[in-house]
Amino acid sequence: MPKLKIDYWFLLAVILLSAIGTATIFSASPTMGLKHGDMLYFIKRHLFFLVLGVGAGYYGFRLDLVKLKNYSFHLFLVTLFFLVLVFVPGIGHNISGASRWIDLGIISFQPSELIKFTLTVYLARLLSERKGDIGNFMRGVLPALLIFAFVAALIIKQPDLGTVLALAGSVFAMLFVAGMEYSQFVFLGLAAVAGVIVLGVTTPYRLKRFVAFFDPWQDPQGIGFQIIQSLLAVGSGGIMGLGLGASRQKFFYLPQQFTDFVFAIYCEETGFIGAVLAIAIFVLFVHRGFLIALGAKDPFKCLLATGLVAWLSTQALINIMVVVGLAPTTGIPLPFLSYGGTATIINLFAVGVILNISRKGAA
Repeated sequence: MPKLKIDYWFLLAVILLSAIGTATIFSASPTMGLKHGDMLYFIKRHLFFLVLGVGAGYYGFRLDLVKLKNYSFHLFLVTLFFLVLVFVPGIGHNISGASRWIDLGIISFQPSELIKFTLTVYLARLLSERKGDIGNFMRGVLPALLIFAFVAALIIKQPDLGTVLALAGSVFAMLFVAGMEYSQFVFLGLAAVAGVIVLGVTTPYRLKRFVAFFDPWQDPQGIGFQIIQSLLAVGSGGIMGLGLGASRQKFFYLPQQFTDFVFAIYCEETGFIGAVLAIAIFVLFVHRGFLIALGAKDPFKCLLATGLVAWLSTQALINIMVVVGLAPTTGIPLPFLSYGGTATIINLFAVGVILNISRKGAA
C-alpha cells in the first residue's frame, strides 16, 4: 500500500498560526478571565477547543469525501435549520443585540460557523455537477446565487455582515474556478459592492460604523472608540513590539481583545516584524491551499478546496483590514488566532478536509 503524502507546507502554516493565536490569547485574556474568577479561564477553554479542533481536523482528514458529497444537501439542510433556530425565543441566544448563538444549556454554538462549511460543500457539489452549464447564467450560475442569497439574508438578519462577506468570497471563488464568464464575474462583483454599500447606509448601526471608519475621532468615546483603541495598539508596537505579554491595550481599553481584535494585541506585542510574519504565514496558507485545489483532478474536490481556502482567507483579510483601519468594523474573527469554540473546531475541520484533498497515493 503506497504511503500517503500530504501538503506539509499547508499543515505547517496552520500549526504556526494556531501557535501564534494560542500565545496571544494567553497574553490578552487574563484581565477578562478575572471576571470569571480565574485569570486562565479563557486560555483553558481555548486549549480545550483546540484539542477538539485537532480531533475534528483528523476526522476531516480521514473522511470519505464521496460520502461527504453525497450527503452534502442533507448536511446543508440541517445547518440551515439551526440557522433559523437562532431567532426562536428560548433557543436562540442574543448577545449585545446579535442573535447568532443557540444555547442548549450545557453548550452553545454559532450555526453561521457551521453553515460556512456545509454551504461550501453543497455548492461545490452543485457546481461540479453543472460544470457543463456554468457558461449559462440561468442554469449554471443563478441556482448557486439564489441559495447563497437565501443563506445571506438569514445571516444578515442576525445581524452578521462579516460572515456574509466571507461566504461571498468562497462562492465567488468557486464560480470563477468552475468557469463562470469574466463579464458575469465582474458584474456580480460590482453588484456585491453596491449591495454592501446599500446595507451599510440604510442600517443605522452600520452607517455609524461607516462614519467611524472615515473619521473615528468624531465620536472617540462612542462608535469610534474600538477602532481608535485598535490603531493605538497596532501603532504602539512599533517595529519590534512591546514584548510578549507586555500589551497595555488588553487592560480593558480595547474591546474584544482576544476575539475579533486579537491581531491588534499581537501587533502591539510583536510589532511590525511580527505582523509581517503572521501575514506571510497566511499568504503561505493561501498559496498552498489553492495549489491543493488546482492539483485535485476531481471537479468536486477542486471546487471544495477552492471554496474552503477562499472562505478562510477572505475572513482573515477582512479581519486584518478592520484591525488596521482599512475597512469598517464588521465583527468577524481571525481564523486560527481568535478565541472561539465553534469557529476553532470548524476551521480545523475544514483544514483536515483540505489536507484530505491534498493526499497523494490515496485510493
